[in-house]
Amino acid sequence: MKHGAGGEKMRQLLDSFVLAKFDKDVGDVPLSALDDSGIVDDLVLTIDGHTVKPLFFPGGDIGSLSVAGTINDVVVMGARPVALALGFVMEEGLDLEILERVTNSISKVSREAGVPIMTGDTKVVEKGAIDELVVTTAGIGVRSEALEHNFEVIGQYRQTDERWVRDSGLREGDKIIVTGTVGDHGIAVLSCREGYGFESDVVSDAQPLNKMIEKALRVGGIVAMKDPTRGGLANTLNEFGEKSGVGIQIEEGQIPMNPTVHAASEMLGIDPLEIGNEGKVVMGVLPEMADAVLECLRKTPEGVQSSIIGEATNEVKGVVMKTLVGGRRIVEPPIGDPIPRIC
Repeated sequence: MKHGAGGEKMRQLLDSFVLAKFDKDVGDVPLSALDDSGIVDDLVLTIDGHTVKPLFFPGGDIGSLSVAGTINDVVVMGARPVALALGFVMEEGLDLEILERVTNSISKVSREAGVPIMTGDTKVVEKGAIDELVVTTAGIGVRSEALEHNFEVIGQYRQTDERWVRDSGLREGDKIIVTGTVGDHGIAVLSCREGYGFESDVVSDAQPLNKMIEKALRVGGIVAMKDPTRGGLANTLNEFGEKSGVGIQIEEGQIPMNPTVHAASEMLGIDPLEIGNEGKVVMGVLPEMADAVLECLRKTPEGVQSSIIGEATNEVKGVVMKTLVGGRRIVEPPIGDPIPRIC
């Protein structure tokens, strides 16, 4: 299970069985970058397989999750998502009422986001071969005026050859913004699955973020973006730092978190920074533009709880967090996912 959890074990698997086998340096953002999407000839492409259990959880379901997750993987590159492909693998005997609920959810979210389903595939496998339903979504995106404006603003403050927002874009002094409370999705799914009782207070944050991100790009100065899904905030920050060649220092007191998520994490012995999210983005922003971007995000319904949580720095190695009690803690990349099958 750890090999599919987004942490160090999965990275080792990809190094041995993906990067070692395929043409990894094709395109503007190649496979070797291990970014949220690949880019070739200004076309952004991503794909997601969803195996969440249970299929329905507080705040969403496997359908809304699949659409939101794929759209977000496109938009964090700075692209405008234009179309989705949809694949169903269904277990023999699946109740058609379940399928109707899932497809209704997919239709609702894709329409609200303005990103249509354009093609797809359907398979049925023998009972017991899978657990009810697997949904795979692929998405494509293109350059936008908002992205061009973003880099025009960056060019006013620093020289850059980048044309896309990438994990490797951080430089010393850049501010780190998270667009809302962390850990909501993972705790909501886990509580619903295991019956811990937190589901009455915590709902999944699964939502498409293309409209929010477009507004932020129109302010400008965003140099890195990623949605902190598997591996959570801890994994995202470590990827930023490793790929950009800088350290990152954050402040625990500035990280937005639902008190119930914090309490649940403590009770279960889980680090909330390692819990997956499906409706938040972590951004690296020029220090000169950070306040303006933050103000823009807080005016959107998706980003009202946005916060500057730290900055890139050469004074530390890796990711270091200033704790509430005044100490310092190294935030390691997770080995696996403390809550499997949440996406």
